[in-house]
Amino acid sequence: MSLTKPGLLTSVQDLGRYGFQKYGVITSGVMDQLAHRTSNLLVGNEENEATIELTLLGPVIDFEEDKLISICGGNLSPSINGEPVRLWRPILVKEGSQLRFGQCISGCRAYLAIAGGIGVPNVMDSKSTYLRAGLGGFKGRALNVGDKLETKPINDVSARMIDELSKCSGDENFAEADWSVASDLFPSYEKIPSIRVMKGRQYHLFSKESQDTFFSQPFEITPQSDRMGYRLKGPSLSLEEASEMLSEAVNFGTIQVPSDGNPIVLLADRQTTGGYPKIGQIATVDLPLMAQLKPGDLVRFVEVSHEEAQHLYLEREMKIQQLMQGILLKLR
Repeated sequence: MSLTKPGLLTSVQDLGRYGFQKYGVITSGVMDQLAHRTSNLLVGNEENEATIELTLLGPVIDFEEDKLISICGGNLSPSINGEPVRLWRPILVKEGSQLRFGQCISGCRAYLAIAGGIGVPNVMDSKSTYLRAGLGGFKGRALNVGDKLETKPINDVSARMIDELSKCSGDENFAEADWSVASDLFPSYEKIPSIRVMKGRQYHLFSKESQDTFFSQPFEITPQSDRMGYRLKGPSLSLEEASEMLSEAVNFGTIQVPSDGNPIVLLADRQTTGGYPKIGQIATVDLPLMAQLKPGDLVRFVEVSHEEAQHLYLEREMKIQQLMQGILLKLR
């Protein structure tokens, strides 16, 4: 595969680089783990195989040989040789075809998985691209015009999918599976989503007015947002009394509030520690929805307990396991 156009920000990512934060190396990885994992399962890959993360404006990719792909996440209007293709399902792309992305319809990030996985080296046990450090992925950078991506050998599951789709492709440039992921597995990308949040470690230090405001008023994603974090604009949040705190560990979805009162949601490329008070922590199950927001979008935060967040997470993982079993049953 080769890129004719790079898109706005196109990079190779997997589930992240773990075990090195104590050395100052960030986790990185995909922004939307659900879309990434699902796209891999749909082509027969292991969940942690590297995929291509597309942001807002997708690339143009030429295929020099037949490939089994899937596209999950935000709808960036994908098409093959001018024919629209659908998300959340396996697609067999024929040799000589061109995959192109257009208008962003919903969400802002899509994940392109290719059977076998992207053939880039492991760096510190991960294929994720850490853009600021030039580490991992494809030469440590975002993909660019002329880049050629190799894929690894496919497994038996992928081979069976290709065989099934080949039977119904005929002379067409591609063939889509007549089935897709159930809609209750992936979130609907609403204009003003409600993101479930647990109280943060310093929640009690904020004024009563700020606590009420945080869970009742919408916040806007500002243009000063990237893979490291979303800077939000809205009602100012403040502590009951000025306080200094030591830096401590932060996580994907940690919501910090600096002195200007505007929250920051930490994301995939977050720093290893943070010294601002943490008002909340986004529940893992809603991180994919948060990751699909773009500048100008509004978001509301809804309080959830740790117990509820754990239940929601386990419920989602059960659905993913059901998807895995369903795919295998389809190929019998």
